[in-house]
Amino acid sequence: MSTALVWFRRDLRTHDHAALHHALKAHRRVYCVFVFDTGILDPLPRRDRRVEFILRAVEEVAAALREMGGALIVRHGDPLLEIPRLAGELEAAAVYVNRDYEPAAIARDAEVKRRLAGADCCFTDFKDQVIFDRDEVMTQGGTPFSVFTPYKNAWLRKLDAASLQPWPVAEHAAHLAPSRDPEQLPTLQQLGFETAEPSELSLPTGMNGAQALFRDFVDRIDDYAATRDFPAIKGSSHLSAHLRFGTISIRQLVTYAQAQPSRGAASWLAELIWRDFYHAILWHHPRVTRQCFKPAFDALRWDSAPDLLQAWCDGRTGYPLVDAAMRQLAVSGYMHNRLRMVAASFLSKDLGLDWRQGEAWFAEKLLDFDLAANNGGWQWAASTGCDAQPWFRIFNPVTQSEKFDPEGRFIRRYVPELSSVANKFIHAPWKMNAAEQAACGVRIGHDYPAPVVDHAAARARTLARFQAISR
Repeated sequence: MSTALVWFRRDLRTHDHAALHHALKAHRRVYCVFVFDTGILDPLPRRDRRVEFILRAVEEVAAALREMGGALIVRHGDPLLEIPRLAGELEAAAVYVNRDYEPAAIARDAEVKRRLAGADCCFTDFKDQVIFDRDEVMTQGGTPFSVFTPYKNAWLRKLDAASLQPWPVAEHAAHLAPSRDPEQLPTLQQLGFETAEPSELSLPTGMNGAQALFRDFVDRIDDYAATRDFPAIKGSSHLSAHLRFGTISIRQLVTYAQAQPSRGAASWLAELIWRDFYHAILWHHPRVTRQCFKPAFDALRWDSAPDLLQAWCDGRTGYPLVDAAMRQLAVSGYMHNRLRMVAASFLSKDLGLDWRQGEAWFAEKLLDFDLAANNGGWQWAASTGCDAQPWFRIFNPVTQSEKFDPEGRFIRRYVPELSSVANKFIHAPWKMNAAEQAACGVRIGHDYPAPVVDHAAARARTLARFQAISR
C-alpha cells in the first residue's frame, strides 16, 4: 500500500491545499507533519507573536485532520533531519510540499530532496501560495517583469478558471492515516516562548479566524479604494498574516475579488497581484535579499547613526505619524500599509539610513512578515527596487499626516502624550509656542521629543546622495 507524507509549512489549512490534494489522490495512506523548525525559531525573541499565531493555527489543523480521520504529527527540530527520519519510519514513497520561494527555503528543500532520494523517496512540490509563480508571467521577450503595471496586465490576461481551481481535500479524506501514537501538541512554553501582551489588534487565528476576517471584509470591500490609506479607519482586510501562513487560500480571495464589479474590489485585487509580483522578483532575483534591485544604487553611501535608528525603532522621532506607526508595530505586530511606506521613507530619506536596517526591524516585529513583500516594500520606499518610488520624490511626513490622519485620531491612539494637542498642531507639535505647549500640557523636548531631523534639510541631503551616483 503506497504511503506518502505531506509536510505542512506556510499552508496551515485543510481545504484548497494543493500538496494534500495531490497526495491523497495518488496514495492510499497519507500522513501529515508540521515541524517547528529550530533553525527559524531559535534566533527569535522569546515573545514573538508569530510563534503563538502559528501554534494556534497548527492546533486547528490537527483538530480538522482528526475530524476527517487523520492526524497531524508534530516535530520540534531541524527539518533536514526530521523529515527524512519520519519518512523512513513511515516507509513513505514520497514527501509532498507546497512550494516556497525564499532562498533559504529553496536551499532547505533541495537538501531534503537530496537526502530523501538516497532512501528512494520522492520529493514533490506544488504551487499553492501564489496564483502564478516562477516563469508563468513573463514579458513577450521571455524575461521577468520589473515594472508592476505591465506585470499586472499580463497577470490578468493569463488569469482563467484553471488558475483559480481549488484543490479539494475532504472528498479524498478516507486516505488520511491516523497517528500511530497519539501525540500531544507542544505548548508555547515547551517551544521556548512566552505569551506576548494582548493588543487591540490581536487577530483571530487559524482557518476559522481567517474566514471570519474575510467575511467581515466582504461587507467593506466596496469601500476599500476610498478607505485603505487612512489608518484610523477600518479599511483594510487584515488578512495579510493569514495569507503569510496559509490559513486562507489565495485562490479563494482572488476568485472573490475578480468577480466583484466595484472599484474597491479592483483595488484590492491589485494588492493581491503585487504580492505575486514581489514573489516573482524574489524568485528571479534572490540577490535582492542582500543588494539593491537596481545595482547602481549599491553605491549609495548611507549614514551611520545608531541613535537615530533607535529613535525610529522606539517611535521617538518627533514626527507624530511616524512615531504612531512605529508604536503600533511595537504593541501589536501590525502596521497599516500606508504607514509602512511613510515609516520606510522616513528612515531612508529623512534619517539617511540604509533601508536594510529598517527591513530587518520589520522582519523581527511584523506578524505578517513575508520576505518577498517586506523586501519589495522597503526597496520601493528607498527607491532602490523594481518599479520604485523615484528617488527625487520624497514623502513629507507632515503632509502625509495631514492627508491621511487629518484629525489626528490615529496619532492620539498611539502617541497619548499628544492627546490634548489641537488639530492644527497635531501633525507638527514643535510649531506650538511656549504658551500653547503649556495650555495642552506638552513640553516639546521633554514630554514629547523635538524632531530628530529637519525634513527640508534631510530632503536636500537625500537628493544629493542620489545625485552623486546618478550623474
